[in-house]
Amino acid sequence: GAGIPLDIQGRVFDAFFTTKPPGKGTGMGLDITYNIVVYKHGGAISLNSEPGKTVFTVRLPVDA
Repeated sequence: GAGIPLDIQGRVFDAFFTTKPPGKGTGMGLDITYNIVVYKHGGAISLNSEPGKTVFTVRLPVDA
């Protein structure tokens, strides 16, 4: 794919943020994921995107 444009990468984890047309997405998936990984488990999630390659990295602590 085209990757996630740099100007919106900082918002992809925001609640209700979506690039889909109205009525086609709630924008809650990455917000929920972020909250579970970061707040519930003390981990981290990051994004690296360029055309043809988008990678989300999730890090969870071994001992919480």
